[in-house]
Amino acid sequence: MPHYLIEFRFHGYAKKYLKRQIFEVARRFYVRGVTRKRPVPHISLAGPFETRDIKRVIMDVESVAKNYNLVNFKLKGFRYFNNPEGKVIYVDIEPSKELEELRWELATRLMKYAELKEGDKNNKFSFHATIAFKDIDRKFPKIWKYLKSKEEPNINQHLLRITILRNGKILYEYDLMLKRLLNRREALSKRIWKKTILRFKMKLFFRKILSKIKKILW
Repeated sequence: MPHYLIEFRFHGYAKKYLKRQIFEVARRFYVRGVTRKRPVPHISLAGPFETRDIKRVIMDVESVAKNYNLVNFKLKGFRYFNNPEGKVIYVDIEPSKELEELRWELATRLMKYAELKEGDKNNKFSFHATIAFKDIDRKFPKIWKYLKSKEEPNINQHLLRITILRNGKILYEYDLMLKRLLNRREALSKRIWKKTILRFKMKLFFRKILSKIKKILW
């Protein structure tokens, strides 16, 4: 049965920053857990999981996401999980209330027909972006010392699309800026991505204008 994953894929400066950290750690310490395949900086929102009703998953992602607009969060420093199967080093994500609500609303729908991981079924979800894992345990002290010597990230980011993967490949994306579901070809289109970014910038601009107007009126 296919494996599905629902995630957010970073964009802009945050994406470049995370890729730089991933490759720096891999190169300096000769670890390849993340770079064995082409790394795509992301936040997992649900999964991996199996289901026989992927159409319902797609409908639920669209149904939930269409009610959200400018969903922001921050990258806030380096942390690690000490899992039984091995350590995971990651950049911590400070979610906004909207991001927490969106993920939980989606998880509660998926739980009705898909077998989610225990962490996904918890309202206290750990939002994170992985830097290194799998083959780092023996080298962990040196890697951790190196990362803690660096300036911790404090980067703002917005959720623009929610990606549905099937066996590691994009199946669909829901675009929160354009308010539409994109098939794989559309999701990979640079032309449509430019429209997404333009709409995002317009929404940010109008939010700032509205905020200034409210301050004047109050």
